[in-house]
Amino acid sequence: MLFRARSGTFLTFALAGLLTGVWVARMPALAGKFGTNEGEIGIVVLIWGLGAIVAMQVLRGVMARAGSRSVLRVALPLTALSYAGVALAPTYGLLLAAVALFGMTFGITDIAMNAQGSVVEQAYRRSIMSGMHAGWCVGAMTGGLYGVATAAAGLGFTATVLIAALAAVPLGLLLGRTYLPDTYPVDSGAVPAAELPAASGTGRAARRLPAAVYLIGVLAFIAFMTEGSIADWSGLLLHDELHASQALAALGYPMFELAMLFGRLVGDRVRMRLGTRRLLTGAGIGTALGMTAVVLAPSAPVAIAGFFVTGLVVCTVVPTTISLAGTAAPGRPAAAVAQVGAMGYGGLLLGPVVVGFLSDATSLRVGVGVVVVLALLIAAGARLLPLRSFADVSAHSPEAAVAAAEVPAPASGAPSGATGDDPNGTRPQPVAA
Repeated sequence: MLFRARSGTFLTFALAGLLTGVWVARMPALAGKFGTNEGEIGIVVLIWGLGAIVAMQVLRGVMARAGSRSVLRVALPLTALSYAGVALAPTYGLLLAAVALFGMTFGITDIAMNAQGSVVEQAYRRSIMSGMHAGWCVGAMTGGLYGVATAAAGLGFTATVLIAALAAVPLGLLLGRTYLPDTYPVDSGAVPAAELPAASGTGRAARRLPAAVYLIGVLAFIAFMTEGSIADWSGLLLHDELHASQALAALGYPMFELAMLFGRLVGDRVRMRLGTRRLLTGAGIGTALGMTAVVLAPSAPVAIAGFFVTGLVVCTVVPTTISLAGTAAPGRPAAAVAQVGAMGYGGLLLGPVVVGFLSDATSLRVGVGVVVVLALLIAAGARLLPLRSFADVSAHSPEAAVAAAEVPAPASGAPSGATGDDPNGTRPQPVAA
């Protein structure tokens, strides 16, 4: 059952990534369909992102009450249907309305699949979130290749997106049968998450998320801001500053995504070996070094190599923050993941804007160079995170990890010495399912 749930969640990430990959790859065809300029396409992308953020924030309480499985079973097929609406929109005004709906359903799917990934991860009692996000990379690359193939075959935006949407509807319904309930027990002797100690108090105080969730959200904001800046500006940097051909300039982002895929495939094992704090610190420093090479590159091949190195190390930050969110609010993992996801999407929208503003005021190299500063903030922020994950037990003491997996979780409260944040991440922490 666990393997089926893990496979189903991986494929959910892949399906969401595929829809996004097709959307990005055929953006020029969308502009051609409506005769829009770059500014109008920018509005389309902005509305999509704002729709996702609004849905994440507004429905955070619904996620907490209904659970990720129930929400995801509805949200994923609805996302595919709203995607079909984007394909069939006959005018630019209706396109904006369809994109807003697509952004909202996609945002709900995004937080629900991440929350479901957290449920599966806690059931496994080891880090697997990075592998889940590798599914996103596989889907995004597949969607991009599908977009290239349909463009070569002469299919327009409507036909391309509609085919993908109609194929995604039954897939979304089938995947709904694989998800775990949010109260799935951590092991045979563990208690469901619903019986774990939750925030004390009643009313608004009980619904308030711990401060740790917002700290994790800040790191997610920075990480998404970094990824978004590279995605939107890598091609222009290579073409305008390093005078690469359009074909060579287009290679920068695919190389970044390919490296992200490679890194995420091994990211969970690295986290289990090093621990969360060392992983994030290393990722921040590595990203800063990779982007320094990009900014100072004398030629396009050197810059592309820098993008590859950056993707290889930055790829673990987002899944790690989502994983941490799932354990930061015991009994409320879905709400915590929703909050961190919404903050992350804010960075995804803001990053390219900041880079564009700095590039206009100075140069594109300086604008992209802001990513170096963001990466150092990730490394510094890792020192402030409270750690409650199973990965941080096993990273420092494999024997303790085995013992933690064999001993049932406490039904209420926690024994002395097993709660609170340990700066070194060496004490077992209660793990929410």
